[in-house]
Amino acid sequence: MSNKISDKDKKDWQKFLTTKEKLISKDQEDNIKNFNLSRSIDLHGYSLDEANIKIKNLILNSFENGIEKLKIITGKGIHSKNEEDPFVSKKLGTLKYSVPDFLRKDMELNDIIKAMSSAKIEDGGDGAFYVYLNKKK
Repeated sequence: MSNKISDKDKKDWQKFLTTKEKLISKDQEDNIKNFNLSRSIDLHGYSLDEANIKIKNLILNSFENGIEKLKIITGKGIHSKNEEDPFVSKKLGTLKYSVPDFLRKDMELNDIIKAMSSAKIEDGGDGAFYVYLNKKK
């Protein structure tokens, strides 16, 4: 590994330091972005319980605010440590499988969710999915 920093990297770093742009912390509510009538959330690093609570709150809040589409990023589960635990389901122990399963089984959310589908490759492919919400009456 080289210890030298290229001129381009120096310029990029200076540009970053002088801009007002802020990096978003996924541990704060700021990671939920509004794009017209859609929102997105990244669940990387959350436990199953944390992710389920976070996603349920997001869906309820989005429904109340007239948001129609959610992009849920779960990751593909390739870095999951569930392979090491013989007491955890290999599929339902990863967010990729457990979050959609949780949403299907939650009776309160069944009246709110219109449909779920796989994400386009540019939105995360196998590591993400869309949730479409009914309109509030």
